[in-house]
Amino acid sequence: MASIPAIRSRRGPRRRRPDKLRADKAYDQPELRRFLRRRGIVARIARRGVDSVERLGRYRWKVERTLAWLGGYRRLTVRYERNGRNFLGFLCLAAAITCWKKLPHST
Repeated sequence: MASIPAIRSRRGPRRRRPDKLRADKAYDQPELRRFLRRRGIVARIARRGVDSVERLGRYRWKVERTLAWLGGYRRLTVRYERNGRNFLGFLCLAAAITCWKKLPHST
């Protein structure tokens, strides 16, 4: 956790850790909850056998959504490129196209 860079905030000092962490039922383990509690992070982890599956879909995590968008590009889903530079180039191109598609366009 010490290697995480400071997060820019609108007011006050920069934060070094998130306020809360959201996770699904796979991360419902006492060791992980203790780890977060020691660091002052509020755990929003769905509990096994208690929280329903319907409530888990309320929050669409940004990372999952971005990976789903990038997964729509077949060349990235199945890695055809052996050269890492070519793959990185296609990844940057896919990210740029995805951002362009999400921007509001004036017609």
